This record gives sequence, structure tokens and C-alpha cells, in this order.
Amino acid sequence: MRRFLGPLADPFGALAAERGQLFPWVPVFLSLGIGPWFALRVEPGPVAYLSAGALALAGLMLWRRGAERWQIPGAALMLVAAGFLLAGHRANSVAAPVLDFRYYGSIEGRIVAIDRSFSDETRLTLDDVVLERVAPDRTPALVRVALHGKQGFVAPEPGLRVILSGHLSPPEGPVEPGGFDFQRLAWFARLGAVGYTRSPVLALKPAGEGAGGLGIHRLRMRLSASIRERIEGQSGALAAALMTGDRSGIAAATNDAMRGSNLSHLISISGLHMGLLTGFVFMALRHGLSLVPPVALRMNVKKISAAVALLAAAFYLALSGMNVATIRAFLMVAVMLFAVLLDRRAMTLRSVAIAAVLILAAEPESLIEPGFQMSFGATTALVAVFGLAGRWQARVPKALVPVATLLLSSFVAGLATAPIAAAHFNRVAEYGLLANLVAVPLTGFVVMPAGVVAALLAPLGLEAPALWALDLGCRGILATAHWVAGLEGAVFAVPAPPPEALPLMGLGALAALLARRAVRTGGAVAVLAALATWSVEDRPALLVSADGELIGLMTEEGRALSKPKGAGFVAKSWLEDDGDLSPQESAYVRSGLFGTKGALTATIGATPVFHFTGKAAPEAAQAACVKGTVVILAGIWSGGTVTCDLYDAARLGETGALAVREGPQGIAVETAREVAGERLWNQRPERGAGKRLALSRPAE
Repeated sequence: MRRFLGPLADPFGALAAERGQLFPWVPVFLSLGIGPWFALRVEPGPVAYLSAGALALAGLMLWRRGAERWQIPGAALMLVAAGFLLAGHRANSVAAPVLDFRYYGSIEGRIVAIDRSFSDETRLTLDDVVLERVAPDRTPALVRVALHGKQGFVAPEPGLRVILSGHLSPPEGPVEPGGFDFQRLAWFARLGAVGYTRSPVLALKPAGEGAGGLGIHRLRMRLSASIRERIEGQSGALAAALMTGDRSGIAAATNDAMRGSNLSHLISISGLHMGLLTGFVFMALRHGLSLVPPVALRMNVKKISAAVALLAAAFYLALSGMNVATIRAFLMVAVMLFAVLLDRRAMTLRSVAIAAVLILAAEPESLIEPGFQMSFGATTALVAVFGLAGRWQARVPKALVPVATLLLSSFVAGLATAPIAAAHFNRVAEYGLLANLVAVPLTGFVVMPAGVVAALLAPLGLEAPALWALDLGCRGILATAHWVAGLEGAVFAVPAPPPEALPLMGLGALAALLARRAVRTGGAVAVLAALATWSVEDRPALLVSADGELIGLMTEEGRALSKPKGAGFVAKSWLEDDGDLSPQESAYVRSGLFGTKGALTATIGATPVFHFTGKAAPEAAQAACVKGTVVILAGIWSGGTVTCDLYDAARLGETGALAVREGPQGIAVETAREVAGERLWNQRPERGAGKRLALSRPAE
């Protein structure tokens, strides 16, 4: 039995024996402290942090002073407690004012970022914000404004100070209980308000004046604009995204095609781009210097090439906007190139772990973001699998090694990231491997080399041939994306998993990859258990938006929505979480909701549910509000005693979005506030603190 159980028979002794191989587990145990901090429904207080500090100290003492068999458990305890403390420190250190009312008026600020909104409009992020009649200590550090209506009076660029008249609202909470929490994302981004404008944006001060630390961002946008001027259409937008990280020119249709073909990872600069760019610089310089005998015979051209490639990688990191995936890629490349400089082995799980630890220490919130999960999931799987496949590669004919490597890497990376993408984006690209087999070689052998050569030749005015090749490669990628995404059954929808499924699957997969013997079997069992919980997840019978304007009833045809347009982001999110890719208009015509516009009714179990919107809603709600009914009112209750279970605009403002489920004891109403809890990012202002300056409809 002891032989069968292996390390499980004496786990502490086994850990002590493996201590030299356990560094890849360091970010895992940090995550076991960070993850529970985010899962809490109450904000930790001094007692919780003091307790975590005491546990970290106790773990440190066990690690440094304890008996050998207790040293590894002590280190694990220290890391878990440190992760909890890191998350709390980070959340409090980024605290910034959040708008607590709907605002309409003058908005002044400096452009720090440019991207595209859900409605495919240009969107500006502003800092150094000035709002009319709002005190500086209540003014958000950053606001984000989507540009609607007639624009074009200024060319947006980082550092440009602008003024406009627009609508702003606080960042909205989850569209359903347990759904994606935009408030949390906005808190860590220090984004205190979002909104839109239909009036022209006007310039106040040129970008060169008071641009501060935005010089590299201005260079990035100018390079992007230059590429798009020389390469027209979406090909130019894709080239700009690949070379500079600026995705503001990518249209919604292109994004959809890239997602549908599993090529969206090409738009976001990550390990693939960083590896291809630095690999091209390294190989081109090494082979070029080797052709010069005096240099090749007297100098170590390999190390010179590694040093130059490292500088190129650092510049590419700064130019690309320094997102989590790019930082991770740079750290990985830096570790690899330093290993070359020090004559050490380059690619190991230790280097992946070092990159993960550095990112989690600096930005613990990245743990719960899809970029971090997909990036490290793919990299860990690739390093682990290729480490095991070394003997297999030696048996493959040299001519087939590149093809075999491409096939294996695409398959492994796709398999590792598919569950994460499905959990966050509710879709799986059926023919993603096919698309990657075409697009990745185009990126590696045409696009990235052409981009580097164009950058080197631009000062001499000789970049035209390289730009032609760059355009050709990008056109090929786009053609592949649209072709694959257009195939029948190219994308199938996946319902949202329960909250425990993805963490359980991640830990199980890591155990299967990093552990040994019986623990690997346990990891595989955990993955299967996560898939089992995902497959039986039951979606709510009724969903209600946070403003009460939209409801969605689950029927045999799918979720029936109460209106054909409006609240598009909420409707799309609900349907995708159901595993339904139907447009809102199709969901509106489904049967299940009865009545007329502004006065709908449905039955969940034996409970009648009424939904009222429009000017006549308060009066209609009074007639329907009787004992045993649920009334959703997109307005303020103006009647007398409430005898029904009433959710009007005032109560929904407290509860957030609703999920109604049918159970053995009748229906159960779950609120977004209950699930999210009371955390820093969703704390409600004190009564009277949020005086409304002007009313507007919700931000787009």
C-alpha cells in the first residue's frame, strides 16, 4: 500500500526530499492567498490582516528554523498569508474617488489611452480630470468617455488636453449575481467614472505641453497612425496592433472574426509576439555578425545578439502598453536571454514561476483576469509538455521538426487555454487549430520580420518593400480569420461555469503538470470534477437588470428578453452566459413573456412575476402588487403599503441585478449585492453624499 500511495504515504517527508524542485509551486501558493481574498464577501479588517501577518511570520520561522520535514509546509503557509496581505495592500493602495451620482456637464482632462467601446466607437481615457461643480477630492482620478455623434475636430493622442460636454456614471456592478464585476476591474484601474458624449471633443492644450510620462505613449500612437496611413483598412489596423499594441483601429467585425477563429491572441501582444520579435532580432544579428570573420573570431556573437535582443524586447514592452501578457512575455524572454548570457539553460518552469511571482507581487488582481490565466496557462503547459517531448523530437526527421513543433504547440496551447476562454467568453472556436496553423507561421515568418525591417529602414526612407510584406502578411491573417470563422459550426457557445469550477480545474491541471506520481492522478481527478460541476450548472429562471429596464425569462427556446434593443451589453452578457449566441432581437421574439409593451408578466413555478416600464409603470404596479406576487418596477414606487415582493428603482439601486431561481420551497431571489458582498470597489456612499447634479440615462 505504501508503495502504491508513493508520496501520499509520507507527504511531509516527500516534500522535504523534493525541495530543490518545488520553486514552480511558489506562485501557486501565493495565488491560494490572493484568490480567497477576492472571494470574500466582507472587506477584511485589521484583525484579519494581523492574523495573516502572524501566520506569515509563523510560516517564515518554520521555513528557516523548523525541522526539515516542516520547512516546506512553513514556506507554503508563509506564501499563502503573503498573498492575502499583498491583495489587501494593493486594493487599498490604488484607492481613488469614485463618482457617486450621474453627472452631465463639462469634462476636462488629459488623454492617457485610446481604445474602442462596446458599440465600436472611439473611447478616450482621461486623467487630471476637472468636472464642473465637483470638488477635487471627489473627482475621479481617471474617467472613460465614448465618442458618439459628429467628431473629427481634433486628432486624439496621449498627452492632448481636451474638453467636452458629456454624461458620466459610476462604474456599474455585475449584470447578474456572480457575473463579471466591472466595478472591481475599474477600482484597480483607478477608473472612477464611465460615460459618453454626443458633442464635439475640443483641444485645450497640445500634447507636447505637460505630457509628463506619456512620451512613449505618444510615440506609440504616432507609429500606429503612421502604419495605418501607409497600410489601408483593417490590414493596417492589424499591423498597428501587432507592432505597437494599439487596437483602437480594430473594428468590431474584425474582432468577431478573430475570436471566432481563435486568433484573437494575435491582436493582444503577448508571448508569441515577444518571442517572434526577439527571436528574429537574435537570429538575424547572430547570423549577420557570424558573416564578419574579424567579429566572429574575436567576440562572442551569441551573447552580443542576446544583449541586443533584450534591449529590443524592453523597447517593445514599453511601446506596447505594458499589459500583463506583455510583461509576462518580457520577463520570460529576459530570463531566457540572461540564461544565454550566463551560459545556463534558458526555458524552464522556474523561469515561468519567476515571471508569475513578479506579476502577482506587483498586481495581485491579475490572478482573476483572463489575460494572466490564459498567458500562464499556455506557457506552463508548453514548457512542461516540450520538456517531456524532448526524446520524441529527437526521433522526428529534421525536415519535419518545424511542422511537428507548430502542430504540438498549437494543440497544447489551445487545449490549455480553451477552458479559460470558454469560462470568460462563453465560446469555443471549433477550428482554432486550423486557423493557427496558417496564421502563426504568417506572423512569425512574414509579419514580425517585416515590421522589424521596416522600423530599421524607415529613417533611410527605404521601408516601402517591408511595409508591402507587412501588409501582405496581415491580409493573409485576416483572410484566414474570416474564412475559418465563417465555416459552419466554427463557434459553439458554452454556458458560464459555477464559481468553483475554474479554480478547481486550474489547481488540478497544475498538480497534473507539476507534481509527481499519485498527486498527478489527484490533479486529473480534480479537473474531471470541475468539468462535472460545469456540466450540471443550472442557469437562473429569470434575470433582472440593475435598473429594472430589462428582464430575461428562461424558456425551452432559450432566454426570452423583454425588449429588442437597448441595454445591449446586459442582454448580450446574459445570453452568452446561457451559452446562447443569438442576437437580442431573436431573443425578444421568443414566447414566455406575456402582455403588452411596458407591462409584461410571467410565471415561475406558481409565482406570478410582473414587469412594468414607462411612464404608466408606477400606476400599473399598484394594481399588480398583491400578496404572493413579484413586481419589477423600472421606476419609483408611489403607492401606499407594499404587499408584494417589490423591486422598484430605489430597491434595485441597493440590490443590483437580480437572479430568480425556482426551488422546492418556491422561488428564491438572489441579488448581485449579496453575491459580491461589501468590498472597497462597491461601497455605497453615505446617505446624502451622492447628491445628483444632473440626471442622464446610463453611460454607454
